[in-house]
Amino acid sequence: MVVRRRVPNYRYLAALIALASIWLTMLLVGGGPLDRAVYNAVYVGGRPALVATARAFTALGEPTILIAAGVGVLLWLWYAGRARLGLVLFLIAMTGRGISELQKYWIGRPRPDLDQHLVVVQTSSFPSGHANSSMIFYTTMALALAVGTKWYRVAVIGAVMLSLLIGTSRVMLGVHWPSDVIGGWSLGLLWVLLTLRPAERLFMPDTRERSKQL
Repeated sequence: MVVRRRVPNYRYLAALIALASIWLTMLLVGGGPLDRAVYNAVYVGGRPALVATARAFTALGEPTILIAAGVGVLLWLWYAGRARLGLVLFLIAMTGRGISELQKYWIGRPRPDLDQHLVVVQTSSFPSGHANSSMIFYTTMALALAVGTKWYRVAVIGAVMLSLLIGTSRVMLGVHWPSDVIGGWSLGLLWVLLTLRPAERLFMPDTRERSKQL
């Protein structure tokens, strides 16, 4: 009898360490000269067309939009007979958002005050909740729902690109430092890697579910 030894996934571990290191670096360097230089280059105050564009993208990362979309996905998967997957995806998105909010209160970094805020904000700055939540929600949905289809790669790339635009819009609107946004993205991807790996078996309907659909 041959006993197979589980080989550690070093690339997975390296990705976790790299994302955690990026988060920590953004926490430590926030508000510094480089942060301010990038902020000044990206801020769009006084340019109405760019302000409107940034507001449109930032709306796609609003908690109300993401929660409503998460409930919609949950109900759709429940109707399709995959309620467990829907519940897992919803909990991943909501707990990831909660962790981001707890960090805001714990760290308490002030918002940028160099220019007028072009949208209303109420909480602390680090990490960006919009960057974090959009990365978790859109990437999780793409990874879980498009798996096994010809659209998988396009869906994942599109989800990441959308989160990048949402996060960038927060700097454009003057409500976040670039380091807040990068910290939010890295935290979001870290949470996705940590939570989706144990849930991979739920992504594809099992044999009994597929046979019922035939």
